[in-house]
Amino acid sequence: MADYVATRDRVEDYFDRTATTVWERLTSDAPVSRIRQTVREGRDAMRAMMLGRLPADLGGVRVLDAGCGAGQMTAELAARGADVTAIDISPRLIEIAAARLPERDRARVRFVAGDMLAPEHGAFDFIVAMDSLIYYSTADIARALDGLRARAAGRVVFTVPPRTPLLMAMWQAGRLFPRADRSPIMVPQDHRALARALGGGVGRVGRVQRGFYISECLEVRP
Repeated sequence: MADYVATRDRVEDYFDRTATTVWERLTSDAPVSRIRQTVREGRDAMRAMMLGRLPADLGGVRVLDAGCGAGQMTAELAARGADVTAIDISPRLIEIAAARLPERDRARVRFVAGDMLAPEHGAFDFIVAMDSLIYYSTADIARALDGLRARAAGRVVFTVPPRTPLLMAMWQAGRLFPRADRSPIMVPQDHRALARALGGGVGRVGRVQRGFYISECLEVRP
């Protein structure tokens, strides 16, 4: 778990000290550059795909939003009636998510700044993890999913960067920068290798590609 902890801490530092303003704007309705607009559109499409794997009516259903970021997924889950535990490693993003949540839904959401894998958060009917495992190795993701599925009565829906030639080239290029200058680098994944590492049970849902955003939706079934 040493690699997981080191990467987790780097992600926290990046989002709390470097990228908060950019991320807050990207996840709002504010105007952004054409490149960031493609990322926004890609994330919107991916969120809809993931939500499509859950029941339309989530009244009384417990859902863990693992790596909730600025809270867009959380808000949609709560609007469907879910009782949501929304966790993110970045306290500043948690503050943004909590401030944005409509008043009518606040009683159904518990925001937590911390490790999304911590077992003390309890058990859930469903778990979603959108773009929150993208910086980790195959082995670390498999360990994370093994812990998450043990706490889920239903499916765990998550995303990874697919192992495409473009993303592999970007990943290799990112490794050339001095460590102090790097943002967290996405680690492309082969879903078959991930399934083997997890001992099976991983299914493909779909892929979203919009300009500079490319992500693959997978799920672990109960």
